[in-house]
Amino acid sequence: MIEVEIFGVQTSRPGAVTGAQRDRAVPSLQEMRRLCALAAGSAGIGDGHVAIEFVDERRITELNARHRALQEPTDVLSFPVDGAESPQIARELGDVVICLQHTEDVREAIVHGVLHLVGMDHETDDGQMLALQHELLGREDS
Repeated sequence: MIEVEIFGVQTSRPGAVTGAQRDRAVPSLQEMRRLCALAAGSAGIGDGHVAIEFVDERRITELNARHRALQEPTDVLSFPVDGAESPQIARELGDVVICLQHTEDVREAIVHGVLHLVGMDHETDDGQMLALQHELLGREDS
């Protein structure tokens, strides 16, 4: 099982947000767990822990400057903890940090962040990570 901890924001009640508001709204804890499990499962990981923290623009800018040398805000950053060498054992996958002010779709940011935690990188692959992300979110909508 993928365990998920949330920091920095209240989650919405299931079914409380629908339509156009859904993409920008913070999903319920249940939905965030499902999204994390879906993304981790795509890499063969069924057990682990993910922390998701919602931060303001100032904090995401600080983190982006410190870890990526970019003095600007971004939507999501991922900080893996345990390596991808042993996907069969439960592990500390890492932290996903999301800035709601710069995020178009919170669900997409969660999946994107977890895919980074399991070792994918859209900056170095040939589009596989973003294609998988799109596929996973398409499955989630059905």
